[in-house]
Amino acid sequence: MLLGISSQLEHTDPQDWASKHVALGLKSVNFPVSFQDGEDIFMAYKKAADEAGLTIAEVGVWRNTLAADPQERRKWIDYSIEQLRMADAIGSVCCVNVVGTPYGPRWDGGYRDNFSPELWNLAVKMIREIIDTAKPKHTKFCIESMPWMIPSTPDEYMRLIEDVDRAEFGTHLDVVNMITSPQKYFFNDEFLHECFEKLHGTICSCHLKDIRLKEEYTFQLHECACGDGILDIELYAKLADAENPEMPMIIEHLTTDEEYAASVRYVKERLSL
Repeated sequence: MLLGISSQLEHTDPQDWASKHVALGLKSVNFPVSFQDGEDIFMAYKKAADEAGLTIAEVGVWRNTLAADPQERRKWIDYSIEQLRMADAIGSVCCVNVVGTPYGPRWDGGYRDNFSPELWNLAVKMIREIIDTAKPKHTKFCIESMPWMIPSTPDEYMRLIEDVDRAEFGTHLDVVNMITSPQKYFFNDEFLHECFEKLHGTICSCHLKDIRLKEEYTFQLHECACGDGILDIELYAKLADAENPEMPMIIEHLTTDEEYAASVRYVKERLSL
C-alpha cells in the first residue's frame, strides 16, 4: 500500500509540497491544484511528485454533476471532463467524485430519490459522458462509495460498473462510508472481505479513516481518526495490499496538518510501515 493524506499541507511551491509529503514518510498524494490553475502549474506539481517518487493517487472533482439546474449540471460535467483530462495528463491513478443529487439543498446529501431508477439512469449517462468525452488513456474515473447515495454497497457498485460499461471506470473504495448498519459495524471484518471479494479487479484507491458507535439513541455512527474507532485497519491494509501492492490508502477528513501528521505516525506504527 502507498500511504497518503488528503491534506495539501501548507506549502510554498511544488517542491516544498512534495518534500513535506516525503518528510512524513508518505508514498502517495492527492493532487492539490485543478486544471483551472493552468498547465504550467499542474505540470510543475506533477514534476515535483515524480522527482520525489510520489504516486499521484487522486484528482478530485467534488462538484454536483447531477445538479437540478441544467446550466449548473452542464458546468460541473464540463469541469469533471477537464479534471479527468488533467488527471490523465499527470498520470493520476484516478479522478474521483461522488455521484451528486438533484433532489435537495445539499449536493452530497441523503434523500430518498437518490436511490430512484431515475437517478440511477442519470448517473450512468453522466459517467459515460465524462469518460467518453475526456477519453483517458491511463486514469480511471471513479465515483466514491457513499452512505446515502449510490453506490452505497458493494453490490450497487458492481451493478454501476456493469451498467456504465466502460473500461475506464473503476472503484474508489471508502469502506467507512458504507458501514451503515449494526451488522456492518460490529462485523466490519466480514464486510471488508465482502468489499474486496466483490470489487476485486476494479479498486483504484482507498480512503483510510475509522468509525465508532455513539452512545446516544438511536443507532448513530461517527467518523473518526484512525485508532479512535473499531475498524479492523490491519485487515483493511492486508486486503488492499493483496488487491494491489501499489494501492493508494489516503487518510482523510482531519482538520489540521498537525492532525494529519499525528495520524500518519499512528498508522505507520500500527501497521509497521
